Amino acid sequence: MQIREYVIRRLLILPLILIGTSLIVFTLGRVGGNPIAIYLEHEMTPEEVAQLEDRYGLNDSLPEQYVAWLGGVLRGDLGFSGVSAAPVMDVLPRRLAATLELSIAAAIVAISMGIGLGTFAGARRDRLPDHLTRVFAISGAATPIFWFAIVMLIIFWVYLGWFPVGRSDATIFASIPHPTGVYTIDAVLAGSWTAFRDAIWHLVLPAVTLGYGATAIITRMMRSSLAEELNEDYVDAARAKGLPERLVLRRHARRNALIPTVTVIGLGFGFLLQGSVVVEIIFIWPGLGRWMADAVLRGDQATIMAYVLFTSILFLIVNLIVDILYAYLDRRVVLGG
Repeated sequence: MQIREYVIRRLLILPLILIGTSLIVFTLGRVGGNPIAIYLEHEMTPEEVAQLEDRYGLNDSLPEQYVAWLGGVLRGDLGFSGVSAAPVMDVLPRRLAATLELSIAAAIVAISMGIGLGTFAGARRDRLPDHLTRVFAISGAATPIFWFAIVMLIIFWVYLGWFPVGRSDATIFASIPHPTGVYTIDAVLAGSWTAFRDAIWHLVLPAVTLGYGATAIITRMMRSSLAEELNEDYVDAARAKGLPERLVLRRHARRNALIPTVTVIGLGFGFLLQGSVVVEIIFIWPGLGRWMADAVLRGDQATIMAYVLFTSILFLIVNLIVDILYAYLDRRVVLGG
């Protein structure tokens, strides 16, 4: 089976997975509480509550409610966000843009540092650099993200004042248009170096904090994989041909070591989405995570279901990309079907 056929098959399966995901999201939403709880008030009469239930179709059977809800999702109608006092689809794009910008920045930090440190440590196995890197990886994986975020906030914002919190300087970004909602891209499109620098400066603390845990996991996996690959016969054969060690490492061992690491990177994206809730709250980042936290406190089911649905879709898409990369790196995945 060729890579193209493999990709087509995965794309054909994706809609079925998305339907199953929507069914799980809807079921959890109904089991988790009353969909109209955010609209209820103490002085409302039973008749008024019944009118609300009828208005939102809660008197219909669960299959009918699911079909109605799914139809609304396909039409772009995800309900009304009580915490934002606006339709979900009016709020979701800008919240999603903020979270994607933060998650992508954190992923860049995690992947670049994780692969770099893992390669550095794996090539120097059981030496001082390897031991120091392993300490970094273990501490990163074991450190609670909320604690690390608070420490970063206290050191770099409260005491040193090097980095700001929030997403941007309101005055700077009020002066440029926002066609994408991703501030770094908007600044580039507007040709504003000041706005771009401000966006990056606001990204540093939350992105490094969010990417730290994923960096540690990627580093540990890359180090272990590379150490194993360097003991393989094909590496000894490459060295016997007289290839410099850097070429043996870069062209042969590291490519094969990336195969299991790519899978960890895909799973790490889910870690970034989960961790973004805490990071967005602590660093006052107006993304999906902070929006969802407010919705949970208010019992806003429309917002919660939108968050779970879209983060699930993002996770599925990222894992599809990871599977395709995996097939590209290891053709046995494709040939095996």
